[in-house]
Amino acid sequence: MAAGGALLYHRCGGFGRVCMLRLCASALALLLVIPGLALAADPPSGPIPAAASPDRIKTLPQLTSKAYVKLDTTKGAIVLELDGPNAPVSAGNFLDLVKRKFYDGLVFHRVVPDFVIQGGDPKGNGTGGFIDPATGRERTIPLEIKPTGAKEPVYGRIVETTTPPVLTHSKGALAWARDNNPNSASSQFYIALSDNPSIRALDGRYAVFGRVVSGMEVVAAIRAGDKILKAAETSAPPAGAVPKTP
Repeated sequence: MAAGGALLYHRCGGFGRVCMLRLCASALALLLVIPGLALAADPPSGPIPAAASPDRIKTLPQLTSKAYVKLDTTKGAIVLELDGPNAPVSAGNFLDLVKRKFYDGLVFHRVVPDFVIQGGDPKGNGTGGFIDPATGRERTIPLEIKPTGAKEPVYGRIVETTTPPVLTHSKGALAWARDNNPNSASSQFYIALSDNPSIRALDGRYAVFGRVVSGMEVVAAIRAGDKILKAAETSAPPAGAVPKTP
């Protein structure tokens, strides 16, 4: 389910084995793989896969407006803004899991300084996702990237950074972790700790769907093993309290 720091962690194969992808400012795909494990490169843009078809997308939770979620953690409170207008499926999936109380009690299982904190895994080791009780299977969502100037997001395909996305990996960005398959995000999310070139290299490849609007100092204090005590939808912060989008 993926996302790490200057090292970006991937779940490989069907056994939950972890590989590492190093992202450098000068090269998007310099691979550092654990000995004995292979890591496939992300597939290029192409035909829309079935996992991202319009019929499939219609079955997923969607958010068409902005919404706010408060994460009460062992280090304090974090308030997140979900950007439904620019990432309806990604934001809708997160809000649906919040309303199900899915995140309550889960840990932040990975922290990479100056890169990301990552949580949302019910297994707590980077290999789990949300099992939909209606189907008994893991619910996944397609990669969702809205290029600047586009009317609708692009689904299921990586968007080259020559067309910058509307939602970028700025400091405090909220995004979905995934494995090598662009359409494998489920419940694991990460928050960007910085906006250095390594995190910016994820633009167009990983789905940003919101940002931290309060509590960035709490995000910076999170360590592996810290818990989300409660996640709940909350009201919008007072006018003027929400920082401008970078």
